[in-house]
Amino acid sequence: MAPVLLQLAVLGVALAAAALILISFVAFITATEMPHLQRHEEEKFFLNARGQREALPSIQDSPTKQLSVVVPSYNEEKRLPVMMDEALGYLEDRQKQDPTFTYEVIIVDDGSKDQTSKVAFKYCQKYGSDKVRVITLVKNRGKGGAIRMDQMAIACGSRAHLEKESIAQRSYFRTLLMYGFHFLVWFLCVKGIRDTQCGFKLLTREAASRTFSSLHIERWAFDVELLYIAQFFKIPIAEIAVNWTEIEGSKLVPFWSWLQMGKDLLFIRLRYLTGAWRLEQTRKVN
Repeated sequence: MAPVLLQLAVLGVALAAAALILISFVAFITATEMPHLQRHEEEKFFLNARGQREALPSIQDSPTKQLSVVVPSYNEEKRLPVMMDEALGYLEDRQKQDPTFTYEVIIVDDGSKDQTSKVAFKYCQKYGSDKVRVITLVKNRGKGGAIRMDQMAIACGSRAHLEKESIAQRSYFRTLLMYGFHFLVWFLCVKGIRDTQCGFKLLTREAASRTFSSLHIERWAFDVELLYIAQFFKIPIAEIAVNWTEIEGSKLVPFWSWLQMGKDLLFIRLRYLTGAWRLEQTRKVN
């Protein structure tokens, strides 16, 4: 009996090793280079408060704002006003208390099929395009892709505040899946971060440029690769507690979204491990 069990154990190990080699091979040959950020002609402009087209600035321009708040939005016509009212109320109050404080809110409509851009543009008309700017993408790119597109258009901020979702959402099922996902994140990619998927991220301009310019993942797991890249470049990371309000209407489909994210996590690890994706270490980011 013992020899049979030993043979089965050896066979199981061999099959697991073969499966890992096969998955690594698939991850390597299917790896793509950095997604090309090709802009449609209409994505090179935004409408100012008067409805006139203006060319988008470049991240290569000198910064003119202290804070850039980036809000990727997909079909968020109903939830967007709640966030915008509270965020702009806070930012305006802060500016009144400190006139030297400058900010901008950049809403990236990620190919929405509803009236997200029209709802967002009302805030541009109310506060002016110097404070609120709306970028409408022709097709949906995912939150990571939307932020990468927007990174090319940040005029401005010495800091870039990246909000992955307009509004956060929680449920018992999502929380259960999150624990499993966090274990995979810790095991495969990023250690020392309690919640990689928190959509409330603050980066310096330089850190945003270094990390997003190296980003491959454009969908839900882009946060993990973002932090993986940041840790590779030895960019200091700190987690700060914030008050978070939940509003129903998330576009995340729990089971299938987490399945996709699990696959992305495995491929992130394997593609960097096999050299299909490479990061070049230069100097430490301040």
